[in-house]
Amino acid sequence: MEIRQVGAARLPDVGALFQGTATTRGCYCMWFLLSSKEMDTGWTGGNRDRFEALVRESGEPFGVLAYDDEGEPLGWCAIGPRSRYGRVLRSPLMTGRDPAEDDGVWMVPCFFVRVGARRAGTTEHLLKSAVEAAAAHGATAVEGFPLAGPGPHRDDRYLGTEGLFAACGFHAIARPSPRRVVMRRALV
Repeated sequence: MEIRQVGAARLPDVGALFQGTATTRGCYCMWFLLSSKEMDTGWTGGNRDRFEALVRESGEPFGVLAYDDEGEPLGWCAIGPRSRYGRVLRSPLMTGRDPAEDDGVWMVPCFFVRVGARRAGTTEHLLKSAVEAAAAHGATAVEGFPLAGPGPHRDDRYLGTEGLFAACGFHAIARPSPRRVVMRRALV
């Protein structure tokens, strides 16, 4: 498995991966960046256009992609400065955050691994690579807000799980709800 950071040159690969399901095709990993109204109006192609424009404009990665041995994309993990994710900043889950850290602390809001490539450690490889990408771009820490506890987790697995984040060196810093935990890994 090979993992690469997503910039403009990787947009065709993101498209190939996201076209695989109606959810990823419609969302295009914009859920945590847009309001509900903007999300809904962009579902039939606008979210892809917005995503691609943001990736082209940014000097920072928007995520990491995992590739199989034949070079086909099989998994995605979003990563970027916490300040990028407006919906996250407005969430009650993040009310305890220090807003002064929003540019230096990076966020991992979601994952997607295609059917047939799941349960093979892909998500863990993606998270570790996302942390490396954040460190390479000067992040002071990386946070996520995965599903709390051991599970079983049937819904919202795109958020990751507490066990996954713990296995990658993250520690719980808040438990804002019975289903969610805010986890952090310091990089400096």
